[in-house]
Amino acid sequence: MQTTDRPGRPVAVWALLVLLVVQGLGGLAGGLSLTIAPDGSIMQMSMSLLDGSPFRDFLIPGLILMLVLGVLPLVAAVGLWLRRRWAWYAAFVVGCGLMIWILVEMTIIPYDVLQPVFGGIGVLIFVVSLLKPVRRFYGVSLPGEA
Repeated sequence: MQTTDRPGRPVAVWALLVLLVVQGLGGLAGGLSLTIAPDGSIMQMSMSLLDGSPFRDFLIPGLILMLVLGVLPLVAAVGLWLRRRWAWYAAFVVGCGLMIWILVEMTIIPYDVLQPVFGGIGVLIFVVSLLKPVRRFYGVSLPGEA
């Protein structure tokens, strides 16, 4: 039997891992769909959604979605699983990035049911990453904490 001096993962860490994997898979699927078909056809998105935006097609948003909100959350999840301190920061950035992405998306394109779903995931990633058991598990403290 193998012994370890490391405590088990708190429930909040498991929740953060699940949220990051869900976000990562969703970001990869959406990003790949927009990158493969920049006209939005795979996702049944009209090019008119981009009217008034800085983009002429969905390629750049698809690449951002795929890399920042697809690959990065999965890399963060692997890092968290391996108990790497940098992964906590990556998870926090994913939560912030997802909230910003959804807010910008809501100003550019009409309401879609996935906006509050993924916006909620972003808020949850942000909040859960800040919970004390999560930060303690990864050795992260906030300014002013002992």
